[in-house]
Amino acid sequence: MESARASLSGRIPHSRGMLAVSPVLVFLVLYLVVSVAVGDFYRMPIAVALVVASVWAVVVYRGEPLHRRVEVFSREAGSPNVMYMIWIFILAGAFAEVAKAIGAIDATVNLAVGCLPYRFLVPGLFLAACFISLSIGTSVGTVVALTPLAVEFARAGGASEPFFVAVVLGGAFFGDNLSFISDTTIAATRTQGCRMNDKFKANLWIALPAALITLAVYVVLGTDAGAVEVRDDVNAWLVLPYVVVILTAVMGVNVTAVLILGLLTAVAVALADGQELLQLAGYMGAGIDSMGNLIIVTLLAAGMLGVIKAIGGINYILQCLTARISGVRGAQASIALLVGIVNLCTANNTVAIITVGSLSKSISERYGIEPRKAASILDTCSCIVQCLIPYGAQTLLAAALAGISPVAPFPYLYYPWALAFMVLLSVMVGRSRGTALAS
Repeated sequence: MESARASLSGRIPHSRGMLAVSPVLVFLVLYLVVSVAVGDFYRMPIAVALVVASVWAVVVYRGEPLHRRVEVFSREAGSPNVMYMIWIFILAGAFAEVAKAIGAIDATVNLAVGCLPYRFLVPGLFLAACFISLSIGTSVGTVVALTPLAVEFARAGGASEPFFVAVVLGGAFFGDNLSFISDTTIAATRTQGCRMNDKFKANLWIALPAALITLAVYVVLGTDAGAVEVRDDVNAWLVLPYVVVILTAVMGVNVTAVLILGLLTAVAVALADGQELLQLAGYMGAGIDSMGNLIIVTLLAAGMLGVIKAIGGINYILQCLTARISGVRGAQASIALLVGIVNLCTANNTVAIITVGSLSKSISERYGIEPRKAASILDTCSCIVQCLIPYGAQTLLAAALAGISPVAPFPYLYYPWALAFMVLLSVMVGRSRGTALAS
């Protein structure tokens, strides 16, 4: 984009640039470092860390009156993309609570463990997440569909809930990275000027081995799960809401429509089972209330990251990472670092790809990197970071649905690390179509 190019023409002083990105450092120190120091990720609420970092972001935003700085923060927090996510959170909370209250989750878990040995549920869940996300092109939709089931699978066998949530997250990002209808794929191919099919082939050699490695790990770890009793008295019709959700998601229906259809189906099944409408409304309200902290965190993170962008933090990062590029491998590594760090500062992989897309294309043309390779690096590395940060929409939503800390799944996120290894391997041993062009 033009903003990326502008960052190279008008250099940002080091002191100003560090000040611009300092809110992210404040947040990371307050949340991650403090949590590690005390050995408890529940002691420091993520919302409190974001409030402090957001206030600091407004303070370091110099040259504008206070009302203008607050206005920038509020506008970014209330952007259309953020509000769309909040609608998903509200509907997901309502559906999850109603499905749980009427017994739909228990019935679905009972059906699954009756059809498949429990020790194969972990690899089966990972494959299901991979398939659904590849079909619908959105990791968020996959998280919404499978996280409540994953939590109940874990509880049924006395296993770790964060582990099962991490399985869903890994599979969700596998499909999101490869799907032809994913917004990250569309952004990566359009900014780099390559065909989706070419980018898919380049990506497949990175993502598929990483997924197979992860699947092998889950097959081994899944054998340690306990046995689960299969009940015969469960109403099979209670499975219908999840059947509707998964089928409509695979058909490519918009995630908000998927959740509305699932919610209506759950209500219809409950009414047919003799439950009262007001009681169901109470369940919906409780589910929506449970999303309150997630919505607050999302608004604070979006506002803070918007201020960082406004005061030049993103441009400073682009400036630093493009200052000393040497050779084709160095150019590929720079593209990976560019999109990864910008994703860290925006918590949105699509936005990160669009932000650095034009600059990445210039780098790839200068150093002879194939457009499909550059697009693959952009998409893959943004997904790696998005999966690992505790304030990404997918992790926050999964944690809210599971009732766990956003960092709880981190030790079990094997797929993004396997993917990072494959990216590193592809950069080190991969071949380019040419050599660096003259200045």
